[in-house]
Amino acid sequence: MSLANNEVFNLEYNTERPQLIIPEYGRHFQKMVDYAMSIEDDVERNKVAQAIISVMGNLQPHFRDVPDFQHKLWDQLFIMSDFKLKVDSPYPITTKEMLQERPEPLEYPQNFPKYRFYGNNIKLMIDVAISWEKGDKRDGLEYAIANHMKKCYLNWNKDTVDDNAIFKHLFELSEGQIDLASEGEHLTESGQFLKNRPAKQNSNRSNNIAKKNNRNTNSRTKKRY
Repeated sequence: MSLANNEVFNLEYNTERPQLIIPEYGRHFQKMVDYAMSIEDDVERNKVAQAIISVMGNLQPHFRDVPDFQHKLWDQLFIMSDFKLKVDSPYPITTKEMLQERPEPLEYPQNFPKYRFYGNNIKLMIDVAISWEKGDKRDGLEYAIANHMKKCYLNWNKDTVDDNAIFKHLFELSEGQIDLASEGEHLTESGQFLKNRPAKQNSNRSNNIAKKNNRNTNSRTKKRY
């Protein structure tokens, strides 16, 4: 009876154990790292560390061919030891300060376009067109950009738009370097960009009318008792 009581009192609960630094490796790996730190002999400590790295690699065989995989394992070993393990690493040793260092904030491009409905890429396209030498190739790109602007305009604004309005916007966005209005260009008709949209609306309207007629027919033909 006393032996059973001793076994009960000697039970270890996770709530009473030290928190695992990398829980994915489990409690036994943490004990292996703790044992390595307790070894006083440098040669023996290095051998144990190499053995731990080998076992860690065996747990993830599908990552063996991944570049810097071994470097990652050594970093994890030092992290699990709270950077207290003194061994010879084949890679630069990551310090706690390096790990806790916050990355520099990423600089996002601050674009505040006047004509947002054209999107940010339209300015990049215009810049490319401006960088080209004048000729048929550049003329074709400028015309394609103007047509794309007209399509974007129709997606977010009116059902029709005058070509001169597009030419004016293009002239402004290109800082006066693209002037299609003076060349007398004519863009694709608005109806070509919108031809699919009315058909879809009419189809939905026809389907709704058909469903409504079916409901009315069913209600009239329903038997009365």
